[in-house]
Amino acid sequence: MPVTDPSLPVLDLSQSAVDLTVQLCDIESVSGNERAIADAIEASLRAYTHLEVIREGDAVVARTTLGRPSRVVIAGHIDTVPVNANLPVRRDGDELIGRGTVDMKAGVAVALVLAADLDEPPVDLTWIFYDNEEVASDLNGLGRLARERPDLLAGDFAILGEPTSATVEGGCNGTARVELRLTGIRAHSARSWVGHNAIHDAADVLTILKNYVPAEIEVDGLVYREGLNAVAIVGGVAGNVIPDEAVITVNYRFAPSRSGEDAIAHLRETFPGYDLVVTDLAEGARPGLDDPLAQQFLAAVGGTAHPKYGWTDVARFSALGVPAVNYGPGDPLRAHADDERVDITEIIACEQGLRAWLGTR
Repeated sequence: MPVTDPSLPVLDLSQSAVDLTVQLCDIESVSGNERAIADAIEASLRAYTHLEVIREGDAVVARTTLGRPSRVVIAGHIDTVPVNANLPVRRDGDELIGRGTVDMKAGVAVALVLAADLDEPPVDLTWIFYDNEEVASDLNGLGRLARERPDLLAGDFAILGEPTSATVEGGCNGTARVELRLTGIRAHSARSWVGHNAIHDAADVLTILKNYVPAEIEVDGLVYREGLNAVAIVGGVAGNVIPDEAVITVNYRFAPSRSGEDAIAHLRETFPGYDLVVTDLAEGARPGLDDPLAQQFLAAVGGTAHPKYGWTDVARFSALGVPAVNYGPGDPLRAHADDERVDITEIIACEQGLRAWLGTR
């Protein structure tokens, strides 16, 4: 039985994951403002004596120490993108509508209910609830733990509760952003032949991008589709000046079979002779579905695994040698939308899937 401290804010972890999703979402926690929800999660988990609870900033870690031969890590972020008149949560038939319902407090709710309830799991469990996922990578709470307390991420297999419509998505693509800097010569636009227009030179780069055919690469049985796109272009000095510089920002989504170094080398080959500056680079994660724990998990939850095309924090586990998958309620296409909404049946399915896995081995 839990031991409670009435002086602390406490979530009701005995309620359904659906009801807990509502309670969590109604605690506004836009990135950088996670203190209240982290306090509530910490206080609630400390009420359960089978869990060791560790607070690191606004990240909360709870784990069992039963001496099991394997350890599984289940993680989810507690922050959201900004609210836009979409709280408090409302229910419409079989959907919960409101900020955070998809990304990703429904997944957090499932994890919290199970963390409280599973006091004798067949594997040791580490539950991680972390801050600042929706903002710059250097602020990411899971990244902070990986740098400062990698022992808290240690395990044999990891699950990230990112929205996947209650299906398993293995690994993730890597992502790189580079700037292609084009230089010219300034001149008065009335005498343009004296100068050299850097913006016009962008046409060659855009032609390369338009004709680029993204690769589809099989990694451990899953086919990842790559992508190469211009995401920004900047140039111009004044309405009567030939510009001497233009900068095109290109985003490359690359299969997890490539290292970050491989990805940048591919970009340099694709844009030979251009001044290329790397501004962001995050390696992907192989799906790890050949791992025995991953195989058991996939069999228990059912369905077919798919690739994760976007980058997620599973890559942080992969960098530490821990195979990881994405599995959570919610359609990722609805994440961050003003009418963000999650299907209640997916919340229930994810809880049942995890219970089936953790209760049958």
